[in-house]
Amino acid sequence: MIFDYYASGAEDQWTLKENRNAFSRILFRPRILIDVSKIDMTTTILGFKISMPIMIAPTAMQKMAHPEGEYATARAASAANTIMTLSSWATSSVEEVASTGPGIRFFQLYVYKDRKVVEQLVRRAERAGFKAIALTVDTPILGRREADIKNRFTLPPFLTLKNFEGLDLGQMEKTSDSGLSSYVAGQIDRTLSWKDVQWLQTITKMPILVKGVVTAEDTRLAIQAGAAGIIVSNHGARQLDYAPATISCLEEVVKAAQGRVPVFLDGGVRRGTDVFKALALGASGIFIGRPVVFSLAAEGEAGVRKVLQMLRDEFELTMALSGCRSLKEITRSHIVTEYDQPRIAVAPRL
Repeated sequence: MIFDYYASGAEDQWTLKENRNAFSRILFRPRILIDVSKIDMTTTILGFKISMPIMIAPTAMQKMAHPEGEYATARAASAANTIMTLSSWATSSVEEVASTGPGIRFFQLYVYKDRKVVEQLVRRAERAGFKAIALTVDTPILGRREADIKNRFTLPPFLTLKNFEGLDLGQMEKTSDSGLSSYVAGQIDRTLSWKDVQWLQTITKMPILVKGVVTAEDTRLAIQAGAAGIIVSNHGARQLDYAPATISCLEEVVKAAQGRVPVFLDGGVRRGTDVFKALALGASGIFIGRPVVFSLAAEGEAGVRKVLQMLRDEFELTMALSGCRSLKEITRSHIVTEYDQPRIAVAPRL
């Protein structure tokens, strides 16, 4: 039940496969004979300096994967000097995660029907030292995840959605289909609109990243509504099946943003080469989700440290072999996509 919950996508899972396959259709145009003896992968995200443009996406209920859950993930992110995003539906509270020690952390927010609950949660995250809100905007209703329906998915009885424990919203009922789907139908606000993005800015000083944007139109609206950044995401292919891969939507969003806010990519990143491709298409950084829960299940904190190190090493190698010494040297001309015009080189005159 737990593996299926983490691994599956919506309906036919076409987008789940496409999130990966689309990366394999982007190829490199490496540049040679460049001194790559020193490579700098550091970057600044919303003013925070981190070691690499590889960050941790929000994934729910991590104690299903490992007893230490979000504590382990937070410690691993901190050790790697990168950002962790904590899910609203974490099995550890914002205060508990903050207690693991220093670290740059973002908080992913679902907007509940009861706005008092939302206000309370945002204030708690801010008090606990979280630095930004990642507002998930692609889930007015939960996608049809057939594995969860088949398994009658529910949160194991020894776990709770810790951030909501005191509000009697921490438990999931057993149902004849997906318990999470019923929970979302009962609690999450389907009326959520752009005016709520503006409302959110009145209750917190934290910058707001809009997570779940895949079009130019919504990019422009997000910026108008005061978003501090955009996360191109299709929710790990768990919401609308037959939505394009996020890497296929990235360039459209980047062009619409016109450099006004940073754009991040979420979905399908499994290799350092994927990170490079996203940056070449204009992303300021990427977020990984499933690699974190799977490495967490395998080896706890050490597993998450290892997955971050593997991606870091592969990304560094890709940069060196492409002739890039810093993130600003990664350009659009370092890759070729299926939509690019074929480059016919004109022979130089001798």
